[in-house]
Amino acid sequence: MLSSKLANYNIILASGSPRRQHFLKDLHIDFEIRVKEVDEIYPNHLKGIEITDYLATLKSKPFENELTEKDILITSDTIVWHQNKALGKPKDYDEAFEMLWQLSGKTHEVITSVCIKNKNFQKIVNDTTIVEFKKLSKEEIDYYITNYRPYDKAGAYGIQEWIGKIGIKTIKGSYFNVVGLPVHKLYEELMKL
Repeated sequence: MLSSKLANYNIILASGSPRRQHFLKDLHIDFEIRVKEVDEIYPNHLKGIEITDYLATLKSKPFENELTEKDILITSDTIVWHQNKALGKPKDYDEAFEMLWQLSGKTHEVITSVCIKNKNFQKIVNDTTIVEFKKLSKEEIDYYITNYRPYDKAGAYGIQEWIGKIGIKTIKGSYFNVVGLPVHKLYEELMKL
């Protein structure tokens, strides 16, 4: 249904994330992948959704002069928001361990923003999911980092991986948003085109 609505458009996903690519395939959307490197730096005064909105928009900027009316560019950003601080992707084992130790036994928010853009318009949608971890042991955290190397994931974890299966007590909101894309909101916006 969505694919026929989008038949006249060239959908561009500006993400190297296999998870985001998989979601678009699951929606039966024909798309191409174009990734441009962007320094994901944001002003210090931004909080929560302001950060992901800013970064999703920032990722669309390198494409501005290339887009036509028939192009639809999709860029996205996800952070873990915990104790009034953004947890992005960890640089190494120690940083990943520290992040998971902070999240252990506590509740945090996963925030994702999506920027949908072409030559004539830009729309940003976002979603927040509340996730609660059980109290993780140091051995569990070490096992997960050593075996899954979650250095490409905000907050140092993938909910779909081992740590999510054994460590997450409750989730309030969209599971897919935690994986990295609020698919239901993206679908709604694409259906409006």
